[in-house]
Amino acid sequence: MAISDNAEIIDSALDRIMAGYVFPRRAAEVDRALRARLAAGEYDALSGPALCAAVTAHLQEVCPDRHLRLLWQDEPRPLTALADDGAGREAFLALMRAENHGIRRTEQLDGNIGCLDVRWMADAGEGAHAIGAAMELVARTRALLLDLRKCRGGSPAGAAMWCSYFFPDGEVHLNDIYERSTDSIRQYWTLPHLPAPRYLDRPVYVLTSATTFSGGEDLAYTLQAHGRAEVVGETTRGGAHPTLRHPVTEHITVTVPAARTVNAVTGTNWEGVGVQPDRAVAAEKALETAHGEARERLG
Repeated sequence: MAISDNAEIIDSALDRIMAGYVFPRRAAEVDRALRARLAAGEYDALSGPALCAAVTAHLQEVCPDRHLRLLWQDEPRPLTALADDGAGREAFLALMRAENHGIRRTEQLDGNIGCLDVRWMADAGEGAHAIGAAMELVARTRALLLDLRKCRGGSPAGAAMWCSYFFPDGEVHLNDIYERSTDSIRQYWTLPHLPAPRYLDRPVYVLTSATTFSGGEDLAYTLQAHGRAEVVGETTRGGAHPTLRHPVTEHITVTVPAARTVNAVTGTNWEGVGVQPDRAVAAEKALETAHGEARERLG
C-alpha cells in the first residue's frame, strides 16, 4: 500500500532508523523527538522537498550525523526496485561506470608533479583497473596531488584500494568498520597485489574542501593518520558512517547509518568534525598551495 500522508512517511522512516541506526540509544532519542514534533503538528503543512528538509534538520538537531537524512527525488522510482538490496549496488556500479569510476582528470603539472582529480571512491572490483590506469599515469612523477575537493563518497573498499598504492605491502591495518546488523567488525588492510606500481617514498598532498564527504574523507583521513600525506584545503563535511538507503515512498528515501568506521591509528573517525587540514587554505587555493609546496620541497 502506498504511503500517502506525513504521519505514515515519518513513522516508516523512524521505524527504519530504530531498526538499523548504528547507535540504538541515539535512535531512540531521535524517535522521541520527531514523534513529539509530529504530534504537535509541525509537519502538517509540509510536503515533498520541504518535508524532507525539515525532517532532516530535526534528525540532525538531535543526532548530528551527516548521513542521517530524508531525501527527496523528483523522478519516482518503484518501491519494489528500491527495496531490492541488489538494486542499490547495481545503481552504484552503474553510476561509477558513467563517472569513469570516479576519476575525472589525470594531469602532469610543472616540476613533474602529478595530479589526480577523484570525485568518487569506486568499487574495488570493477574500479580496480581504472584506478590502476590513473596510478600508472602518475607513477613516474616526483610528487602527487590527490584532489578530493569534489569527492562525494563511495565504497570503503575502494578507499582502501586507493590507500594501498601509498604503502609498500599488504600489511598496513587501515581501519575497521563495525556493523550493527551483524554485530561484527570488518577489518580493512592495504592490498598485497595491485594492477599498477605503488607510489612510495615521494610526497603526497590531499586537497580537500567543505564538499569532501564520506568515502573521500575516508581516504584523506586515513592517509593523514598514517603520516603518508599532508592535507591541504578546508575542513571536510564530517560523514564517517557507512549508510543504507531505504525507500519510504516512490519519491522519498531515508538514509540510515548502519555502521561506524574506527581508524587503526586514531581509534576514532571524522564523524561530525571532518578531516582537519594540515594546511588550512580556501578550497580554490588548495591546488596552487600544494603545488607550490611540492616544488619547493623537491627543489
